[in-house]
This record gives sequence, structure tokens and C-alpha cells, in this order.
Amino acid sequence: MRFVDTNVLLYAASTAPDEARKMAVARRVLESSDLAMSVQVLQEFYVQATRPSRPDRLTHEQATLLVEAWIRFPVQENTVPILISAARAAERYRISYWDAAIVEAARTRGCKTVLSEDLTDGRDFDGVRIENPFK
Repeated sequence: MRFVDTNVLLYAASTAPDEARKMAVARRVLESSDLAMSVQVLQEFYVQATRPSRPDRLTHEQATLLVEAWIRFPVQENTVPILISAARAAERYRISYWDAAIVEAARTRGCKTVLSEDLTDGRDFDGVRIENPFK
């Protein structure tokens, strides 16, 4: 299983002309059947996709429909053990808590790969490796 970070979802929903290549890549990724994500990723998508300052902002209805479509994939719930392990990982790896929560949710879900543009491509977090699908 591969874990999808928020930026993949945001690019998949993008209508910005300068993001057309990334949109196509993201949509191809989301056609896969070996994906998982977390409640955090879906929350971040909703907040960012509907943000009033976003040029290609989605309506509440559009964003909600996409979230509902993506829950066809396994979704890791936010839990206290993930919170604790993410706090420790943030300190250990010197990354933000939010990035660490993605890594730890992926680990909890049994994913060995996180598809993300935001973390360093190829970096390994003790068995969870980052892969940038947009490079």
C-alpha cells in the first residue's frame, strides 16, 4: 500500500493551467487500487481546496463530493497513539508535527511509501519512504 499526501488530492482537483501536468499525474495516481490516506489528509484537502484565497477554489459541495469519493480507499483514523508517535517523530526527524503525523499514519496503515511533493523525495523514515510522483 502507498499512502497519499494532501498535495496529491489538491493537484487532482486543480483547474489551474500551470498545474495541468501535476493534475494529470495526480489523477493517474488516484486510479490506483493500492492507496491509503488519513482523516488528516482529507481534512487538509477540504480546508485548502475551499480556502477563499485559492484562485481555483472548490465549493463546499464539490470538496465534500471528492472527499466522499476518496473514502473508497482505506482511511487511517486520527488516534492518540498516532499523535504521540508523530510528536516523537517530529522531534527525531526534525520535521513539522503535521508531516510527522502523515508519516506515522502511513506506518500505522502498513504503508511503506508516502506519495508527497512536500517531503524530501527518497527520504526514509525508518521504513516509510517518501516518493515524489511529480518529479
